[in-house]
Amino acid sequence: MTTTSPAATRPGGLRVGVQRFGTFLSGMIMPNIAAFIAWGFITMLFIPKGFFGAESPFGWHWAGVAEIVGGGGDSAVIGWQGAMTATAEAADGNILAYVGLVGPMVTYLLPLLIANTAGRMVYGERGGVVATIATVGVIVGTNIPMFLGAMIMGPIAAWIMKKVDSIWDGKIRPGFEMLVNNFSAGILGMILAIVGFFAFGPVMLGISAALGAAVDWLVALQLLPLVSIIVEPAKVLFLNNAINHGVFTPLGIEQAAETGKSILFLIEANPGPGLGLLLTFTFFGVGAAKGSAPGAAIIQFFGGIHEIYFPYALSKPTTILALIAGGAAGVTTNMVLGGGLAFPAAPGSIIAVTFAALGAGVGNLVVVYLSVIIAATVTFLVTGVILRASRKRDLEAESDTFGAAIAQTEANKGKSSAAMDALRSSTSSTTAEAAATPSSTAVATAPIERIVFACDAGMGSSAMGASVLRNKLKKAGIEDITVTNQAIANLDGTADVVITQQQLTERATAKSPNSVHVSVDNFMNSPKYEEVVEMVRQQRKESE
Repeated sequence: MTTTSPAATRPGGLRVGVQRFGTFLSGMIMPNIAAFIAWGFITMLFIPKGFFGAESPFGWHWAGVAEIVGGGGDSAVIGWQGAMTATAEAADGNILAYVGLVGPMVTYLLPLLIANTAGRMVYGERGGVVATIATVGVIVGTNIPMFLGAMIMGPIAAWIMKKVDSIWDGKIRPGFEMLVNNFSAGILGMILAIVGFFAFGPVMLGISAALGAAVDWLVALQLLPLVSIIVEPAKVLFLNNAINHGVFTPLGIEQAAETGKSILFLIEANPGPGLGLLLTFTFFGVGAAKGSAPGAAIIQFFGGIHEIYFPYALSKPTTILALIAGGAAGVTTNMVLGGGLAFPAAPGSIIAVTFAALGAGVGNLVVVYLSVIIAATVTFLVTGVILRASRKRDLEAESDTFGAAIAQTEANKGKSSAAMDALRSSTSSTTAEAAATPSSTAVATAPIERIVFACDAGMGSSAMGASVLRNKLKKAGIEDITVTNQAIANLDGTADVVITQQQLTERATAKSPNSVHVSVDNFMNSPKYEEVVEMVRQQRKESE
């Protein structure tokens, strides 16, 4: 195994530990965001107050279909045979109403997807199966959507399965492996499901109730905006995943299932504060920060890549106060006027926010837009005061401040990104960085058939990097190589070449030690891709 650059030294400290924990939490949620969106759209369209429901605000009732898909309606009257029904109360007595998709998806599908993903992260497919079985017990043992339970029981069940397997690892007689593996997983899954039903479920019900009561208490005392004091600085330091995906998303889903929307989805995802900050730098900034801010604002607001505004805040740390003020103003607007999202907006783009807000009605969309505008305006005004007050000093020191802030952002995140590289190019420091980066050519001793781009979540920039390399291989006439992207936690050692950002190579090497590891600074446009193409081409020539 050869890497194209020395393995990065793994940083320590509480911040990095929280980041890794947040990455683990987001790793359970992010791969399943599409399922959350699907549930959100079905809810938006077919529940009684949805676009096509019986109480449609537009009068677009799709009689029969809305009840069958969204749930409700008298099955004896509608007459669709074979669909699942349940006893429900009606004005003239009990009826058999359609169960629909909304309830089963939020009660069973979404928590089980989270549990399965968590189990796979801990112990592969076997861990995912046992985690799913165990989580069913937690779900059935409670009467609310059990997202927190899935995020806790899933990893625990997979870890226990891993430890149980280690007891007889290498001790099973040949021919009995399948018997032992299937029965051990089945029996353990049964035990954990029963424990989840009688013990774990009630505990998680109490925890969920306590967290929900805490949120209600903050709302009742109008203190929820104070959460921005934690969230906004945490975003700049990349500590937001532990808060957002660990608490806000599961609690928000529970609220949305009950009321149709949740304000918690907007506490971290509101693009207003970042937009306000970048617009201020556009008008009142100096040097490279001023020149790059307009493009960064477009990427942040429409693309949802919030990390692109972090260097601007770090170049002038006092602007974090403006972000807090803007975030609090946005939360206050939604709290007072009743704004929220029907499902998580990921990424935090205004486009995603629009669809998620529209799910709770046009009036709600207006409130959410207002919260974004107010958050951006407050951030703009406060940041403007800060920048104008220090403009003279900024003009004298602007040559080094912004470039250092970009480097600090990457250090906080623990890795580089395409967005940061785009900002760096505007400061004309890319050449110096490239000159300082050691390079050597990777050498593969086995035939290269599968190349994997790996990052924390296995999404976003790694997917774009895979697309770039795929196109380069195609232009070189090489079309029999599989190029994919996935999370580092899901590496299974089958990849011939693994491409990661430098700060993640050490973790990837531990997960896939027999692969050729290539480290890059930028997934979007790295010269190392040419080396990989050349390595494959040379291998093809030698095999002819």
